Amino acid sequence: MRKRLCRRLSLALSVAILLSFYKSVQELPQVILPYPLQKRIGVSKTPASVIVLIWWYPFGKKTNIRDCDTLYNIGGCRLTANRQFYPVSQAVIIHDRDLAGNVSQLPAVRRPSFQRWVWMNFESPTHTSGLEKLNGVFNWTMSYKRDSDIFMPYGYLYPKKTEGRRVVLPAKSKLIAWVISNWNEDHARVKYYHQLSQYVHIDVYGKYHQSLQNSSVVLTVSSYKFYLAFENSQHVDYITEKLWRNALMSSTVPIVLGPSRANYEQYIPPGSFIHVNDFSTPKKLAEHLLFLDKNGSRYQKYFDWKRRYSVHLANFWEEPYCKVCQAVKSAKADCKTISNLASWFQ
Repeated sequence: MRKRLCRRLSLALSVAILLSFYKSVQELPQVILPYPLQKRIGVSKTPASVIVLIWWYPFGKKTNIRDCDTLYNIGGCRLTANRQFYPVSQAVIIHDRDLAGNVSQLPAVRRPSFQRWVWMNFESPTHTSGLEKLNGVFNWTMSYKRDSDIFMPYGYLYPKKTEGRRVVLPAKSKLIAWVISNWNEDHARVKYYHQLSQYVHIDVYGKYHQSLQNSSVVLTVSSYKFYLAFENSQHVDYITEKLWRNALMSSTVPIVLGPSRANYEQYIPPGSFIHVNDFSTPKKLAEHLLFLDKNGSRYQKYFDWKRRYSVHLANFWEEPYCKVCQAVKSAKADCKTISNLASWFQ
């Protein structure tokens, strides 16, 4: 009975929105899959206008909201931060960092039965708190976790149209780089850096350290052979721009400290990176890096992936917004809620 009511309400709302906010729409394309597999949200066979309300601009920074059709060929979407559209919005995106566990900041008006509240968070569990208060509040999750309702990784590899014959790398005259702004002596990444730097030189950039060349991470790091893609905390699937932009887009071999090697291999080929856990001690890792520095053919093999794949770096924040619209267009009227948000995310 409840599902039938949801369908009727959703259909009635769609008709009303089409009359009020008519615009040209087209069928959704298949989503691009990151390596080796991204959860498919699905393809809508009957495009309809969808209003997605952004409850807060993330971190309070107002940004331009462009059209999903122009950006990602996802037609029939209207993104807005105007809360007057709340009663007719099929989805409301609520950024956890701005909510900060304060349920009084949630919409005060009763949620329409056709509407889905989307919990959006790209921080790790270490830097997320107060979720116990949000159990039973949200309908969907959107995060970097692969089992989110809307899977939104920081980046992914996608196949090139044609496989390249050889890989040409930028000129590399330096060994190891690291870019870090949040320096904390208690973090595992800082502790490992101190140990590794006893055996090999590492150039450090960021706050309180060297300045980036032309304020560009990619321009700076591309002249190095290796990059410390160390996450600020270690959790399953928490693989950020430190890998995708800082290392891979810079054509530099990433040395990773984060989740397990097996978890990384769900995103990138096993021979494309070095995991700190591959070596019993930081000294052993340093010895391997110095060996690769002198052995060009072995070093070059770390870039075999570049013949077959390109890097997609997530576009925050328009890409998550448009993914929500895509999800709404292909969703069924299940009217579910997330009863265990805290235990799921932690």
